[in-house]
Amino acid sequence: MASEIIFEVVGKVGLITLNRSERLNAFTKTMAYELIETFDQVNNDDAIRSVVVTGAGRGFCAGADLVGGGKTFDYSKDEAHSNGKTRDTGGKVSLAIFQSKKPIVGAINGPAVGIGVTMTLPMD
Repeated sequence: MASEIIFEVVGKVGLITLNRSERLNAFTKTMAYELIETFDQVNNDDAIRSVVVTGAGRGFCAGADLVGGGKTFDYSKDEAHSNGKTRDTGGKVSLAIFQSKKPIVGAINGPAVGIGVTMTLPMD
């Protein structure tokens, strides 16, 4: 299975592309964990000075992928935070962006809905 994001370094800029154009880059848990891992990688790479996040195809992010039906928002298997409450994957991505040591710019290239908008709020 292909990665749900594409990460490349162009000069001193990390370019993250949401890579599910057939579903308008609808957000999944896999995409969330790939994004979080990539933001961690970027933070630990001194050669990367900034990050741009964009979407493949004609949309930025259509929000949560609802193909899973009722399981789409099932967080029962997610780990709890120190306050005993579970943070949804979209919240985890937003925190990873907020806590980034590098400026992160959203290149919004089309529709952005739900988490597609929310993840841009902590961007610079």
